[in-house]
Amino acid sequence: MKAFALARFDEAVEVSLDLNVDPKRSNQVVRGVAALPHSIGKQAVVAVFARGDKAQEALAAGADFVGAEDLIEMVQRKEVPFTKTIATPDLMPLVARVGKILGPRGLMPNPKVGSLTFEIKEAVQRAKQGEISFRTDRDGNCYGVIGKVSMSSDSIIDNFNAFIQAIRAAKPQTLLSGKRFFLNATLSSTMGKGIPLNVSKFPFTGQ
Repeated sequence: MKAFALARFDEAVEVSLDLNVDPKRSNQVVRGVAALPHSIGKQAVVAVFARGDKAQEALAAGADFVGAEDLIEMVQRKEVPFTKTIATPDLMPLVARVGKILGPRGLMPNPKVGSLTFEIKEAVQRAKQGEISFRTDRDGNCYGVIGKVSMSSDSIIDNFNAFIQAIRAAKPQTLLSGKRFFLNATLSSTMGKGIPLNVSKFPFTGQ
């Protein structure tokens, strides 16, 4: 992959997976978050919808924007300078008011990815440390940026394994036992050639 990364900028390292699921069935949508052990260089800008002690907890944990009605008003003005959102469950009726703005950007808090929680400190820390979200598209494919070409090969491999492990953990329970989950996989840099991977060698695949 590094040999094919010839652009003049530090290309991203991307993984593309073809999963053996039917995304038209809601119980076979694969989604979640992967905590990467090595930073990919760009830290998330985190907004937290919370009040009182939980708002203070978010600020202490390093959240960039914290609020309730005031934060909603900012979003309503189409000011969305953040890349991750977290909310306490009691504020979801409030956050729902701006769902049409946050939803298309993939920013609606969701308990399945750990962004709708009262464990604010932990959620903010995960987001800041390099947590990435994933979700299957309408064709059953899943994508993720797991690093930069300038990173060491060992760091890229560590991040790759963490990404695969997280997706394996999100495997739908409705998938038949013994049925292959990973069908095909490709590793590439932003502008480089896609390199097919042997999915039978993946860690944590259970195949």
